[in-house]
Amino acid sequence: MRLATIANGSPDGQLVVVSADGARALAADIPNLLAAITDWRAAEPVLFALAKRVNAGHGEAFDPALLRAPLPRSWQWLDGSAFGTHGELMQIAFNLPPIETDRPLMYQGMSDRFYGPGDPVPFANEADGIDFEGEFGVIVDRVPMGITPEQALGHIKLVVQINDWSLRAIAPVEMKTGFGWVQAKPPCSMAPFAVTPTALGEAWRDGRVCMDLTVEWNGRPFGRANGAAMDFGFHDLIAHAARTRELVAGTIIGSGTVSNANYAEVGSSCISEVRAIEIIRDGKPTTPFMACGDTIRMEARTASNQSPFGRIDQCVSVVRTG
Repeated sequence: MRLATIANGSPDGQLVVVSADGARALAADIPNLLAAITDWRAAEPVLFALAKRVNAGHGEAFDPALLRAPLPRSWQWLDGSAFGTHGELMQIAFNLPPIETDRPLMYQGMSDRFYGPGDPVPFANEADGIDFEGEFGVIVDRVPMGITPEQALGHIKLVVQINDWSLRAIAPVEMKTGFGWVQAKPPCSMAPFAVTPTALGEAWRDGRVCMDLTVEWNGRPFGRANGAAMDFGFHDLIAHAARTRELVAGTIIGSGTVSNANYAEVGSSCISEVRAIEIIRDGKPTTPFMACGDTIRMEARTASNQSPFGRIDQCVSVVRTG
């Protein structure tokens, strides 16, 4: 089942069920996806019935221009850093001490808005080090405190693809305060469709999205790292987040930048990782960060070349350089 949100003038948009081929959609008799995930037990059979109808040829022609993020805003966004290769490259390149922990890494970011897949993305200043970060995420229903990873798997209701925008020049300054990020982490973007784990078939294994995430920067291939390489699956990340608190329905949890050990072959999912590789190899980075007018495309594909989440296709908008 593929769900999307289209603009209707409200903050949360209109929830629609989209056909597998992306050609048709049926509006749900549920206000929005946040309402659906809040009472998923009641919403799920209704949405699956609509999915059956739309895949049988019913519904209206689907207009991609109306797409917003599947979940335009939510109560909580928790981003992990579950790909060990990415962290190791950062530590080596910037001479950082290793993080001595066997726990997943995670921070809480802003969740009051998520950019849609085609929205222009505004930034204050090119000098802030504009970077994209391709990753995957899951949306959960209510998660009880103290849940185990095995139990957490059942609370993953939807899977999404995310571009976690970062401002690399600001991040080190904020990290030194010990209080986490605010300015360095603007709103994220989401690909058009949120899908149920079962819709991914063999691409959903052990709480991981086992798909290549293809990234193109200004029309040129940049990376195609695979999401299977997570050191911790999404169920582990959920259990970690819920160790001392309940997670409200609609919480979104991210994987962190998708990164593979064979990065020389498959590339990367963010500019900062490429710059780290250049520092390790050449002693200095040569790849610049993004500039006004730059474009970024991200699209996860299965082994059979299916695109269940659709494509993020965005442009860095007008930037104040003063």
